[in-house]
This record gives sequence, structure tokens and C-alpha cells, in this order.
Amino acid sequence: MAKQSGQFFGSKIHIQVWPLSTMIYTAIDTFYLTDEQLQNTPSRKDGIDEATETILRIYGCDLIQESGILLRLPQQVMATGQVLFHRFYCKKSFVRFNVKRIAAGCVLLASKLEENPRRARHILNVFYRMECRRENLPIEHLDAFSAKYSELKMDLIRSERHLLRELGFICHVEHPHKFISNYLATLETPSELRQEAWNLANDSLRTTLCVRFKSAVVACGVVYAAARRFHVPLPENPPWWKAFDADKTGIDEVCRVLANLYTQPKAQYIPVCKQGGSFTMSNRSSDSPSQPVSKEVPSSGPPVVEDRDSTKVSPAAVNPDSKDALTKAAIGKLKDTTKSHDDIQKISVEGEVKDETVSKSKEYISDTGIERSKDRERDREKERDRQKARDRERGRDSEADRDRERVKARRHRSKDRGKDSGHAEKPKHHSSRDRDYHGSYSSRDKDRHRHHSYG
Repeated sequence: MAKQSGQFFGSKIHIQVWPLSTMIYTAIDTFYLTDEQLQNTPSRKDGIDEATETILRIYGCDLIQESGILLRLPQQVMATGQVLFHRFYCKKSFVRFNVKRIAAGCVLLASKLEENPRRARHILNVFYRMECRRENLPIEHLDAFSAKYSELKMDLIRSERHLLRELGFICHVEHPHKFISNYLATLETPSELRQEAWNLANDSLRTTLCVRFKSAVVACGVVYAAARRFHVPLPENPPWWKAFDADKTGIDEVCRVLANLYTQPKAQYIPVCKQGGSFTMSNRSSDSPSQPVSKEVPSSGPPVVEDRDSTKVSPAAVNPDSKDALTKAAIGKLKDTTKSHDDIQKISVEGEVKDETVSKSKEYISDTGIERSKDRERDREKERDRQKARDRERGRDSEADRDRERVKARRHRSKDRGKDSGHAEKPKHHSSRDRDYHGSYSSRDKDRHRHHSYG
């Protein structure tokens, strides 16, 4: 069946028929770059060559794939994160934004877009442990209440905001995986070809194919590469790729890029970013040890005075015949020695004065401490006496209350006894009346009997 759509033009109806072979793209998927634009990326303008940029792109995609496996995310989330990663670095440079932090932000954003969200704490723990393993560092627990964790969390949220701002909040991604099964079913290929094409599609996400070609073209290239590897022939008359809206040049370019990817060694981290982006690097401002400050401690003994005159020789001492020069030199030495002795005595006196002041201050402090302790003991004793007086007053009040209750209870008892005695007298009064009545009645009966007996 074909899909029909009707339009009204006056009194006539025009019907447009769409064949089923035509593929309708409803996704907002317009982020595609040319080869010239990929050669002039912001990273190239900052001095990064093509090989370094390729290695960093592969490294970031490896981080996203490995973290998704550890977080138990579906492959769709990891694929979306890698596409967002490539799109971001087509607009920003590796020099300004660290690849590790942006990879973590891509995982966080992709998990939300594909409705499989993960907490920021779990993502940070996974990236922290991955970096420890990759750099052969001891694996330690990342404390969620530490300053380092709060810094990493804020940077993760900041990376997500950078992604959304640079992409203009257009984060829809169309993957080639959904076309592979349909294409292979249409071509009637063997079942083992499907898994190989799926693996190639996952590997293609490490390259820039997702920003150069549409997902249908990438799917055709993946199917062609898988068929060539398993030596499965595909129909060429007519060409099979025309049925899937693809061209031969795009398929060949996809195969060439995949072949070049498999010749690359394992990607390693290259520190090109100006800002530090390591997850394990400690905060230098807080962890840097403080330099010890040298403090001059005055020595208890007298200072050592250097004999500077022993090394200096006066010009008059060169001539041994001049007695005046010798006497002057001797007098100068005596003056210097007396001055040194005076200085020593002054220093010792000052030290003694300081010691006396220190001892006096200590004694004063000790005396004040003793007085304060005595005052505290007095206050405590006064408080105890007050408490005892309060307890006594409470005891007296309680005894008076008890006496009052006893008096009330006695009064109630006496009233109850009076009531009981009144109730007991009443039936006695009624019984006496009954007795009088019965007595009178019996006397009348006797008179009657007597009257009848006389008659």
C-alpha cells in the first residue's frame, strides 16, 4: 500500500502518492561537517596536529564506552555519548577543555537523553577508578563529603552545561544500528554477518564518521565491510546501495576510515589542556605542606664573641721598633675586651630579668588559677545548700498536703457513716407502724369473734 495525502484547491482534490521505497527522515539531524571544516577545527588552530587530535578523540570515546559498561548502561547511551563528544570538539578545542571531564559530562547527558539516568556520584566514582587503573595508582575510596568530590561534581555539572550550550540544546542523535538489521534482512545475508556489522558500527563511533555522513550511509558502509570480511557477495546489478539512499564514494570512505582505525595503537592520554582535569590529582592548595618557619630560640648561655682583632693586623704593628704603636694596640685590645665583658654581663642580666618576669607571670597565673578553683568550689557548695533547702521545703509542703488529705478523708468517712445510720432507722420506723397496724387488726378480729360467739 502507498501512503496518500490530500490537499484542497477550490472544488478539486489533488492526491499525492508516496511510494514505500522512499525513506522519510523525521529526526532533527543536521550536524554534519565537510572535510575542509574538519581540517580547520579549533584544536588545529590552537596548534594540535591531526594525529594528536585523532588519538584524543579515540581516548575520549574509549572512556565513554568503558564507563558505560561499568555503569551497566545500554549501548544506545554509549553511542549517543560518543556522538555528542565528537560534536562538541568540532566546536571547541582540546586545549581549553579537558578530554576526561568532557567525556564524563557526555555520559551524564547521554544517560538523561536516552532515559537511563545515572547519578553524578556513580559517574565520578567510575571515572576515578578507571583513571587509577590506567595510571597504575593505588585505588582509594572517593569520599562523597570531601572537598575534592564537591569540586569534581561541580565540574561535571559545568561540563554538561558547556555541552548543551555549544550544541544549542539540539541533542538528537540517529545511530546506524537501527538500519543494519533492516538492510541485512532485505539483502538476505547469513546471521553471522549481523553481529560483525554491529561491532563495526560500534567501532565507527570512535571516528568522525558520525559528523561527516548520515547514519544510513554509515550503515551501508558497515554492511559492506562485514560482507567483505566474511566473503559474502552482495547484489551489484542493480547496485544494492541505491536502494538504501547511499552512494559508492561514501561507502568507500567509511571502509577506509575503519581500516585506518584498526591500524592505530591503543590510545593514551596526552596532556594538552591548559587546565588540570585529572580525577585523581589532589588539590595542591589544600594538600601542599606548609614550609616550616625558623624560630630563633635564645640560648641560656652567653653568646660567643668572635675575636675579629686576632685576624686583623694594624699597620703600626708592622714596625716592631715603634713602642708607641704597640702600646696603643694593647690599649685598644683591652678596651675591646672590657666592652665584650660588659656586653656579656648586660645580656646575662637581661636574661635573668626575663626569667624573673616569666616566673612571676607563671606564679601569678597559678595563683589566679587556684583562686578561681576555690571560687568555683564555693559556688558549688552554695548551690548544694540551696538545693537542700529547696528539698526540705518541698518535703514540708508534701507533709502538710498529706495531713490535709487525711483530714478530708476522715470527714468524708464520718459523713458516709451518718448517711448509713439514717437509712437504717427508716425501715425500723416502718416496721413499728406495721406492728401497730397488725396489732390493731388482730384486736378487732378478736372482738368480732367474740360478738359472733355470743350471738
